[in-house]
Amino acid sequence: MASRPPKKDRPNARFHGRMEAEGRLCAEPGCSAPGEFRAPPLEGARSGFDGPPPFRWLCLDHVRAFNSGYNFFAGMSPDEIHEAQRPIAGWERETRAFSANPDIPPRWADFADPLDAIGARFRDRMKDRGERKDGRPLSGADRDALKVLDLAIDCDRTALRKRYSELVRRFHPDRNGGDRSHEARLQRVIAAYQQLKGSAAFA
Repeated sequence: MASRPPKKDRPNARFHGRMEAEGRLCAEPGCSAPGEFRAPPLEGARSGFDGPPPFRWLCLDHVRAFNSGYNFFAGMSPDEIHEAQRPIAGWERETRAFSANPDIPPRWADFADPLDAIGARFRDRMKDRGERKDGRPLSGADRDALKVLDLAIDCDRTALRKRYSELVRRFHPDRNGGDRSHEARLQRVIAAYQQLKGSAAFA
């Protein structure tokens, strides 16, 4: 006769994240079920505290209700939502666990960089994150459009029109001898120009 498998100590622990604790009840008012699943506090992170806030403990039904109503984009501006939805959002940033300000370049005293490889990479990355000298705001879509047109963030409306004319002459079949191989690029140039022409930075 085959031996029976040993009985599990937690026969009902089939839900990921369940943490049992004797006497701990669900934090939802009026609920007497065990609080076995962690959820963020209602008031958010505590001001001036650099560690994680204390968790609320909820029962399975109430943690499911919390998860179904969770909105990752709550409190974000349209530009922040646009930035977070980029396919590679977050992947291009390097981890600097011991840096209080991730936008400050590393100390060059510890590096031998005769080809300026490290410094050039940092300057190139910061070029896309800079602000205009005139203080006019740039949205994420504006910055993408400037990249398409290969324009600096401080360019004015005259430079925008001049660059647009140059690229149209280069890529439009009626202006380049009938070459249609650049039509996709031309469409991106037109869309970028339309974006910037209506932007507050170029008003």
